[in-house]
Amino acid sequence: MLELKNISFSYPARERRQNFSLAMEYFAPSGQCTAIMGENGSGKTTLGKLVAGLLRPDAGCVLYDGEDIATWKLGQIGKQVGYLFQEPSRQLFTPRPLEEIAFPLELRGVPKDEAEAKAIELLRQFELEHIKDSTTYTLSRGEKQRLAIAAAMIAEPRFFVLDEPTTGLDKRRRGILAETLRSLMDGGVGILLISHDSVFVDEMQADIRIMDGGRLVN
Repeated sequence: MLELKNISFSYPARERRQNFSLAMEYFAPSGQCTAIMGENGSGKTTLGKLVAGLLRPDAGCVLYDGEDIATWKLGQIGKQVGYLFQEPSRQLFTPRPLEEIAFPLELRGVPKDEAEAKAIELLRQFELEHIKDSTTYTLSRGEKQRLAIAAAMIAEPRFFVLDEPTTGLDKRRRGILAETLRSLMDGGVGILLISHDSVFVDEMQADIRIMDGGRLVN
C-alpha cells in the first residue's frame, strides 16, 4: 500500500501550498494504475516527486506498507520506486543506450555479459536495439523517452511513477508502452500515471484522480 497522508508542500518564495491525500494498493495479484490529471501547474509533477522521494513534504507523510519513507535513504526508495521524469534527458547519464540499461545491473553485481544481454532484450522490446551503440545525446525525443522508461524498468521496482510517458510516442508505440505496463501490473506492480493523454489513460483503464490548485479534488 502506498499512502500520502495530509501532505503539505510549498516551494521556496511561493505562498501557495499543495495539500493532498492519496491511497493506492499495489501489492496485489493484479496491480493498479491510478492516473493523476489536471491543468498545468496543478501539482501533478510535485505529487509524483513526493511519491518517489525526490521531494520531502513540509508536513504529513508518504508511507509504503505503513512505513514513513522520510526514514529511508534515497537508495532504499529507488529500489521500491521507479520514476520517469517529464524531460527524459534529465535522467540519461551514459553515452550509449546499451550502457544506460546495463550499468545499473552491473552495479548490483550482475556479470557484464549477462547485464548486456538483459539490456538488449529490453531495448528490443522498446524497438531501440538498432541504436544500442549510438550516442545517447543525439537521440530523438521519442527515442530518449523510450530509453528512459526502459532504464527505469530494469530495476524491477514495485511501484512506478510515470510523468507524461507518452510524449514523443506515436500511436503504435503508445500501444507497446500500454502493453508493457499492463504486463507489469499483472505482476503486482503499481503505476502512478501523470498524464494529459486521456486516450492513453482510458487504454490503461486507470482510476482517474483530478488535481486542481495543489489538491486532489476527487
